[in-house]
Parts: sequence; structure tokens; C-alpha cells
Amino acid sequence: MSAVIETGCAPARRALPLLLDVDPARCLLWQDGRRIDTHEFMRTVCALAAQLPQAAYMVNLCEDRYRFLVAFCAAAVAGQINLLPASRAPQALAEVLRAHADSHEFSDAAFAAALARCGNVHNTPLATPQIGAEQVIAIGFTSGSTGQPKPNPKRWGDFCASTALNAALLCGEHAPNIVATVPPQHMYGLELTVLLPLRSRAAIHAGQPFFPADIAHALRDVPAPRVLVTTPVHLRALLREAPELPALDAIVSATAPLDAELAAAAEKRYGTRVIEVFGSTETCVIAHRRTAQAQAWQLYPGITLQPQPDGTQVTAPHLPVATPLQDIVELLPSQQFILRGRNSDLLEIAGKRASLADLNRRLLAIGGVQDGVIFPLEPDASGVCRLAALIVAPDVDEAQVLAAMRDAVDPVFLPRPLRRVAALPRNGAGKLPREALLAALTQRP
Repeated sequence: MSAVIETGCAPARRALPLLLDVDPARCLLWQDGRRIDTHEFMRTVCALAAQLPQAAYMVNLCEDRYRFLVAFCAAAVAGQINLLPASRAPQALAEVLRAHADSHEFSDAAFAAALARCGNVHNTPLATPQIGAEQVIAIGFTSGSTGQPKPNPKRWGDFCASTALNAALLCGEHAPNIVATVPPQHMYGLELTVLLPLRSRAAIHAGQPFFPADIAHALRDVPAPRVLVTTPVHLRALLREAPELPALDAIVSATAPLDAELAAAAEKRYGTRVIEVFGSTETCVIAHRRTAQAQAWQLYPGITLQPQPDGTQVTAPHLPVATPLQDIVELLPSQQFILRGRNSDLLEIAGKRASLADLNRRLLAIGGVQDGVIFPLEPDASGVCRLAALIVAPDVDEAQVLAAMRDAVDPVFLPRPLRRVAALPRNGAGKLPREALLAALTQRP
């Protein structure tokens, strides 16, 4: 395995291959029980790249993981930058498109049409494209302190360096076959289901199973060794419904905190190790831990943290500059740390994320809403966190406001319940105490 994984050192200013290992015997992707090898994949990428419209940016909207992966690579080969908006709501997409002139949307339907124009992709000459280390190939979006989506450009050389660290953690002597419940547009999903297969010998299952029975079916579709890339919510559902799973080399979790009891239960039930990874859109994955056994996080080699009054500064070979995070950490010896909280309003639900400030900004932008607030409720018995909202809107009702919100945000972030009130329960300082919000939510009209 060491022969095909580069070290995590700073990327040299050179061209790096799009696909690190092009052995034709290697399976890159499993789709509906079919094995797609590296040569078929590269021919499809090159054929599709020639069919893309002339543009600087591609908004990669492909829902199918295989199509997303091919389109992601085709855009890079064509010199286009993948735009990866955090939400697919029409308003959010429109904002991204307005901010990036000379861009085009590329969906599953566009993929099918472009591939049809290619004819038989097996006739496409085989090539192994080289991508400049300095070339920006993607822009991931997150929400900053202002609530506005913040673009995070990612260079190919930086992606290659950070992915080598993930490969060193997850790819042992035998390359894993990965099944993931998370979407490829999310940075966690992008790192482990797009970049890892490109830059190691790992293979990826094309599906995105959601229900426990579907997860079990997808895992049975691929041979050992198997790695499940998932979230605490999916892990809880698996343990609750307890389907039989084939042997797992590892379960990887992120997007929300994983408690030690859940990790230990999963390890016992499935006879495997549960690895939690820590990172962000700005930094990619920087640390990991076996949550059932340790509270402390282990930093990847070469990464350093510097506590700040309002968070933590991250320095890494794959980061062009030191990067601030809103997480508060306590540093320990041996490149370890403990999280002490987050100075952030980031929400993460069902593998997707949004800023609470951005959601409130969108709520207050709806016509007829004079005042309003969205806030998280306590997780339910399954660990799922819901949002609630209070609005002051004398001339529009709750259904109208929800309909407008549905056009502005991803459905998982729609506030339910949403209740109209005469006034928000602000205190003398203009703040909204959580207890007062909960009381107003349940108060009868």
C-alpha cells in the first residue's frame, strides 16, 4: 500500500495525476453490482470533459455518486472549478451562481445527455490527466460569523496532501471498499468518497443508502475489507433496528459529535473499530480518535494547533495559510487535544450543515415577517435535532412562511414547529433567552 500513497508533506509545485493508481485490475467503483475499473473510469472522465460547456465554474449537482465523481474529475480536466454549495435550495443556488460569473449547472440529466453525445466511451483514448498542484479544482461553501456562505477554494496539491493523511489512517494492507451514507458535496463526503478513491487504492460504492436495511444491502454488495462512512444519526438507527451486517474493517463517523457509549455499542455489535474524524470545510480532516476508548483527539502528522481567545488556529502542510476555527481546545502531549466547546453557530443535520445566523437571515428576508427567530430543539430519542421558529407576521400565516422557507433552505433545516406570535420574548437587553423561547413555543394562543 505504501507504494501508492504519497506522504502528507507540503505539495510540490508540480502536476499531480488525477488518479494515483491506474492499474486496470483495480476496481475504483461499484455500481449496481457492476465493477468499474480505472481504465473505464478514466475514459469516461476524458470523454465527458470534452463535452462540457465552456465555463470557468461548474455547479456540480449530480445526486448519483458515480456521476458526481466523474463530473468532478471531468471539470478538473477541463480546467473548471467545481462549486459545491452547502444547500441545493433554489435561493442558495442562485446566490452562488450570482457570485460566480461564467458558471453552469451540471445535474444527473445533464450528465446523461453529455454521455449520450460521447457515444461509446470505450473508444475514447485512454489518458491519465495531470492536474497542476496550484490549480483550484473546487470551492466548498460554509457559513462564517456573519451568516453568509463563505467560499473555501481548494487546490489540487493541497487535496492530494490531505488525502494522503486520510489514506494512511484508513487504507491498510488491503484496500477498503467504502459504503457511505453521506453526500459527496459535503466536505467530509468529498474527502472520503471522492478524493480517497482517487488518491489511494480504495474503491467506493455508488449508492447513498439511508435506511438501515439499505445500508446492510449496500455493504453486502461489496467484498471485504469494508468501511462504512456515516454519521452518529445513521449509526444510532443501525443499532436501533439491528440489521445483520457483513464483516466491517471500520466505521468512520463525522458531521456531529459521537458519544462514547454509542461508539462502544457499535463496536460490540459489529465487531469492528469506530473511528471519529475531526475537521472542517476550511481545514479538511485534521484529527481522529477511537471514541469508545479515548476522549483525546490525535492530530495527523505535521498539523499543529494554537489556541486563540475565540477559537483555535490550525497550521498544516496542506493549508496555504494558518486557518482559524471556532473550536476551543486543550492541548495535550504527543500531538493530542481535547475539545472544550465551539464558538460557532454551525448546525449539522443528516450529514448537511448550515449556519443558524444564515437561516435567520433568510427567515427575516421573507415578505411579511416583521421579526422572527429559528432555534434548535433538544435531540429526540433517535438523536435527531429539529429546528423550531417563532415569527411576528400579522399579515401572513405559518404555511405561507414555511412555503417561502422551503425555497430558501434545504428541507432538513425547515423549522417545525413554526409558530406565529404577537411579539418575541426579548429581555431588557434585547436577547432571547432559550427558556423564554421554549415557553412561547408551547404557550396557547
